Amino acid sequence: MCQLLGMNCNSKASITFSFTGFRQRGGRTSHHVDGWGVGFYEPGGCRVFHDDQPASESPLAAFLGDYPIPSAIVISHLRRATQGVRSLANCHPFQREWMGQPWLFSHNGDLRGFEPTLTGPYRPIGGTDSERAFCWLLQELRAQFADRVRPVSWAELAPQIALLAERIARHGNFNFLLSNGEALYAHCSSKLYLLQRQHPFPTARLLDCDISLDLGRLNGVDDRMALVATEPLTDAEPWVRLATGEMRVFVGGETVWRQVDPRTQAFAPADEREAVAAT
Repeated sequence: MCQLLGMNCNSKASITFSFTGFRQRGGRTSHHVDGWGVGFYEPGGCRVFHDDQPASESPLAAFLGDYPIPSAIVISHLRRATQGVRSLANCHPFQREWMGQPWLFSHNGDLRGFEPTLTGPYRPIGGTDSERAFCWLLQELRAQFADRVRPVSWAELAPQIALLAERIARHGNFNFLLSNGEALYAHCSSKLYLLQRQHPFPTARLLDCDISLDLGRLNGVDDRMALVATEPLTDAEPWVRLATGEMRVFVGGETVWRQVDPRTQAFAPADEREAVAAT
């Protein structure tokens, strides 16, 4: 099984603090040693970095832990191989284009017997169940919105992605993060935690290394952020475990859509739109 980390905020922020702790799980504090990757969305595109070496030992990961890349949406992944060899082709996040937008996808889990028919332009490069699921998901979305010539809004996409996620999850564990740079989609099959930050900001301490940071010194009163991770990254902060089958959509650092039962389509109530901030 792998480790996921996602960030969505209402203004561009650096994820260096969280990523510094997260990458320790790639061989130092945990055994996710089969590669890693991280993608940063910026206006007009995204930067994606991959390495098939353990993140805790990777010079590139160390560089990114020190080099701030401001971004409103970030997706990162630590791999522990269950299907597919250790290689760059099998490192997440995977990237594809749809409607002129760069889509990123990272998965934690193991899908058995998932061999979908792929008839469109999306085909796996590597040998993982994760990349097959991503290709099939985009293939189905492309077919459902075939009459559209402009990008589809998150409000239209969210219920369709939730339905497709439920179909894939019948084959096993399907925790994932997905984004097109406008929204962050998070789906929980077994284990995924959410932390939402807002003013006043605490001093946070990483669980995987002895580093603390005064977040109030770096953030304004209007800043907010949502962090999603396989396991909490800090102590003394209110990480909330998502329910089995739950999917959330984050825009501007807050939950804008939430569904727990895949047979219903329910928007998050106003009191659940917690403000969150930047690290």
